[in-house]
Amino acid sequence: MRPPETTRPAHTPPSAQCTAQSVAPPVASGRRRWLVGGVAALAVAGGAGFGGWMRRSGSPEAALSPAEAQLWAQSFDTPSGDTLALSRFRGRPLLVNFWATWCPPCIEELPMLDRFFQEESARGWQVLGLAIDQPSAVRAFLQKRPLGFPNALAGFGGTELGKSLGNATGALPFTVVLGAAGTVLQRKMGKVSSDDLAQWRQLR
Repeated sequence: MRPPETTRPAHTPPSAQCTAQSVAPPVASGRRRWLVGGVAALAVAGGAGFGGWMRRSGSPEAALSPAEAQLWAQSFDTPSGDTLALSRFRGRPLLVNFWATWCPPCIEELPMLDRFFQEESARGWQVLGLAIDQPSAVRAFLQKRPLGFPNALAGFGGTELGKSLGNATGALPFTVVLGAAGTVLQRKMGKVSSDDLAQWRQLR
């Protein structure tokens, strides 16, 4: 049976979240190979399917939900100008963190996520940051505070992607943990804690 989710929006302190409404929408990445409208349509048309995914249990080899399949089909620009396809992360556990430079809780948790990556990468863990932000702001931030794990420029479309994965409010930070089979095992709204990471280390 799939482990219980750690999403606790009702118990996450407001200071541990940021809302996208507090800033102007960031510029979307130019070479991203998907459209915001397509993701939004998936979220609406596949609402029943998403609800079924949230309730289902069974083998981690179960078929992907529409939202999970959409996630693995994404490609994003990186701060260095390359293109990163999420399909390259399939086959090993992956922690995806939606963040922004204008979100204090996001910035506070990045060093913790970086340590998790450094400590667990030898055991197969991967970490990916998806920045919901202006590309120039992300580049400037990473030049001053480099991270060991890869990051991509998700832009405004990253908010829609997060919503399709269960982040109804679009608040940040938002973290999704996927197993080696490509299915979502855990999610967390708000700043990640050391207890969250300790629990996720046991997942595969």
